Amino acid sequence: MEKIRRILQITTEGVVAVLRGDSPEEVVRMAEQAIAGGIKVIEVTMTVPFALDAIKQLARQYASGDPAAPNYALIGAGTVLDAETARAAILHGAEFVVGPSLNRETIILCNRYRIPVMPGAVTIQDIQQALELGVDIVKLFPGNLFSPDIIKAIKGPLPQANLMPTGGVSLDNLGDWVRAGAVAVGIGSDLTREATATGDYALIGKQAARYVEAFKRAKGR
Repeated sequence: MEKIRRILQITTEGVVAVLRGDSPEEVVRMAEQAIAGGIKVIEVTMTVPFALDAIKQLARQYASGDPAAPNYALIGAGTVLDAETARAAILHGAEFVVGPSLNRETIILCNRYRIPVMPGAVTIQDIQQALELGVDIVKLFPGNLFSPDIIKAIKGPLPQANLMPTGGVSLDNLGDWVRAGAVAVGIGSDLTREATATGDYALIGKQAARYVEAFKRAKGR
């Protein structure tokens, strides 16, 4: 049931902050601002040096177990390339796992421990294979290679696929992706670019609030 709750939270919140940085301290700071701005699903990429330290700290700080709690957020690991990394992330508190590509062993491991896993895929073959392996949400990646129309094309033969575009999603096109059928979107550099350039991390919170509002509008909330 916990896995189902987490999947529902991802699709209800709709916006996943994909955070990359030069240190765990920087990523924790980014996450705190994103959460303050209303994004309650945080993906810490494993490309961050000592990323597991950031996941551990954020999980302790925000994973209260009660989604209704004001300080609650879902903390996960991204850019997970293999099952070994997935298991390490889970042991450090990751509540979901995201990969840039389809890795069978990673999916099997996450299913074993009832952890939502969102592998990256873009071809019908890979998306079908992900569904056959029990994936609930497929990360459509890299999204900037396509327009939102690709979701309609994919859902022709695979209407049961739940897709989360990541890469190239912006405030300008988020609504188009959601109206095309995306169950959630991943937001990366557009969330953090200005803050890292200026050193003003409060800008992440303001940008996060814009994304949350844009998703709500697109869903008609």
